[in-house]
Amino acid sequence: MHVQQQISLKSYNTFGIDMPAAYFTEVTKPEDIEALATLQQPVHVLGGGSNILLSAPVHGTVVRNCLKGIAKTAENDTHIWLQVSAGEVWHELVMYVVANGWGGVENLALIPGTVGAAPIQNIGAYGVEVKDVLTEVSFYHLENKAFVTLPAEACRFGYRDSIFKNELRGKVFITAVTLMLTKKPVFNTSYGAIEQELQAMGVQELTVAAIAQAVMNIRSSKLPDPKVTGNAGSFFKNPTITTAQYEQLVTEHEGMPHFPAGEGMVKVPAAWLIEQCGWKGYRRGDAGVHNRQALVLVNYGGASGGEVWQLSGDIVASVQERFGITLEREVQVW
Repeated sequence: MHVQQQISLKSYNTFGIDMPAAYFTEVTKPEDIEALATLQQPVHVLGGGSNILLSAPVHGTVVRNCLKGIAKTAENDTHIWLQVSAGEVWHELVMYVVANGWGGVENLALIPGTVGAAPIQNIGAYGVEVKDVLTEVSFYHLENKAFVTLPAEACRFGYRDSIFKNELRGKVFITAVTLMLTKKPVFNTSYGAIEQELQAMGVQELTVAAIAQAVMNIRSSKLPDPKVTGNAGSFFKNPTITTAQYEQLVTEHEGMPHFPAGEGMVKVPAAWLIEQCGWKGYRRGDAGVHNRQALVLVNYGGASGGEVWQLSGDIVASVQERFGITLEREVQVW
């Protein structure tokens, strides 16, 4: 394992923020993993850098997870189990699964980042979350110096949440995940504009490939390419409020959209709240809000992490003032 000092992280985060890491290394093979316990602390694990905002120089060691490999571990008449190394690119994995005709992750096409980051965030889109197909997560516990495999039911998955963002935050290096995929896909086309896009594509027969392509078309039309405009995708979670609170708000804000969230709760689209407060397309220096998707904060080239963070704080404050709803940031701040 080769450790470098004072390395710029600009090319390692999709916001394109230029901040140095005191120490930087890459894990490319399993033999490197146990050496992580000897590194300068704290250890910051980096995947695709698509869900972080660098606001200050990073102390300790940044470890880029570059473990690769996809292996079939089990199969029966209806399902197939894949163990996927954490450094694999998520979208490339989705394309591999789709090419084989297996179902389960087609709605999660074009989500940036690596496989190892997927369970941390419990990534989700268009009615599907990774917890729906994930059976276990394998990792190296940095404090206990032990390899652990945690079943999905112990990962405490929630909306954009997991045990890895809470009790185990900063304590583990995820090495692989196991996914259970179906040979007889059950298609989910009810969320967002998937059905309309499938019609526009002229799709006559549903396939995992058609749904993945529809999702890619929709995402490409609404979200900026981080290779062109720095961003980390959705910056905020969709807030969940009580049905009673929603019923009061809709009397004051006619047409306020919502989705059932169970147990007397509803989910309100954060993008709608932000847009109602006038932020969509807003720009302050090189920090701004994307003009086609209000959930996405962008770096037009020279914004600092602090400037993006300040903008996000002003958005949170304005939504709180107008609607009495507190937005929660989805992006992790280093």
